[in-house]
Amino acid sequence: MTSPASVSEKIELDLLVEAIHRRYHYDFRAYSRASLARRAELLRQRLDCPTLSHVQARLLREPELLPVMIDCLTVQVSEMFRDPAYFRTLREEVIPHLRTFPSLKVWVAGCSAGEELYSLAILFREEGLESRTLFYATEINPVALARAELGIYDLDRIPLFTENHRKSGGRSSLSDYYTAAYGGAVFDKSLRARTVFAEHSLASDEVFSEMHLISCRNVLIYFDSTLQDRALRLFRESLTRGGFLGLGMNESLRFSGHADAFASFAPEERIYRRLAGVPQKEARHGVA
Repeated sequence: MTSPASVSEKIELDLLVEAIHRRYHYDFRAYSRASLARRAELLRQRLDCPTLSHVQARLLREPELLPVMIDCLTVQVSEMFRDPAYFRTLREEVIPHLRTFPSLKVWVAGCSAGEELYSLAILFREEGLESRTLFYATEINPVALARAELGIYDLDRIPLFTENHRKSGGRSSLSDYYTAAYGGAVFDKSLRARTVFAEHSLASDEVFSEMHLISCRNVLIYFDSTLQDRALRLFRESLTRGGFLGLGMNESLRFSGHADAFASFAPEERIYRRLAGVPQKEARHGVA
């Protein structure tokens, strides 16, 4: 039997996300409740409030707390060339298809602090496609987006980034792309010269058009099924015919209402291909 305290906490969380949506137009209502509850507790502790009701009251009356709220309620966990097999598959199997286009658009949805963006920019430079590619890096969290634009990471993270880059089939040394300064690794600003940074919510905003590759990894796991379907609808409508979608290792199209719009191009790496105009035989297997 659910305890009265648990019922009250659920109501408080529901009221908090509703208040955030109505006051600031950030929509967390369809986020996974378990994950959202953990993040809301972090926010409560950060603001030193006794309950979520007190958090709600402060957020309604203190708009200067908005960056703190967004930073707490969004998950910012990433690394460069995370899951190297994913990037190796992009390099070896997806890039040959992308080479056939005279110009390319790549959308990194939920770019966090930019690790995935810089990984793709480096990969496209190494494969000779950077000069004809326009990257879109979007994120709901403006603080994380600002970090992404700076491209500065703690030096103690660089050994892992370097090893991931090597395992992904990197054609050079990762050190070619950054300098040590300001107590961190500063990535070459030329890597973001062809990048549009923008705030964007998969819960409330609309599509980008004619994308050839969308990489949205480890974002959908924080959404409930309704919001996952909304995000996948955006990706389906944003992708050009034959365009590619990359998801996280624990994400899938299998139970989505949009699964029939995609073929599973590289199932183990969760890379899919938009089916419109693409022969089914190009897929390795059915959707996974």
